[in-house]
Amino acid sequence: MPTILISPPAGEPVSLAQAKAFLRVDHNDEDALIEALVTAARLQVENATGRALMSQGWRTVLDAWPAHRVVRITRSPVAAIDAVTVYDADGVASVLDPDDLRLDTAGRPSRLVVSASAPAPGTAVNGIEIDFTAGYGTAADVPEPLTLAIRRLVAHWYENRESNPGGDVPGPVAALLAPYRLVSLGGR
Repeated sequence: MPTILISPPAGEPVSLAQAKAFLRVDHNDEDALIEALVTAARLQVENATGRALMSQGWRTVLDAWPAHRVVRITRSPVAAIDAVTVYDADGVASVLDPDDLRLDTAGRPSRLVVSASAPAPGTAVNGIEIDFTAGYGTAADVPEPLTLAIRRLVAHWYENRESNPGGDVPGPVAALLAPYRLVSLGGR
């Protein structure tokens, strides 16, 4: 069940000015580096937590409906289901009626429940596409511990340039992320 980014966020949850203030950098010589570190840190936080921070579009692709037609949405928080498309044996797409869908955001991960009347795919591979918007919204909506984790990662990588962005997460950053990690305990 691959989940593919189809529309990246319009911006970053930590601005260049915020990152520079946190780093106590008052020159513009390394703005490009700092912006790249902010993006890398956001991606690290998103991958570590299974969450999308800023609004962004995603697509989950399925071969068939899972048991009981309950689909786990692996990026959180889910803001909306944009479209569910089912392909028949000839590759013709049908967009499901929103009345055939129910989004459950109370659990983690969120679940999409598809009615029994919705058609099954006619192709054996990638016959279902679920497009959804995930993320907290704008930079102002992202929980402060997650933006602090980004700032701390940026500072760590800025001060330790030979370290590998995307590598190990320093302990204080991991502690900030721990409450936001999505943990699956099995079941549906």
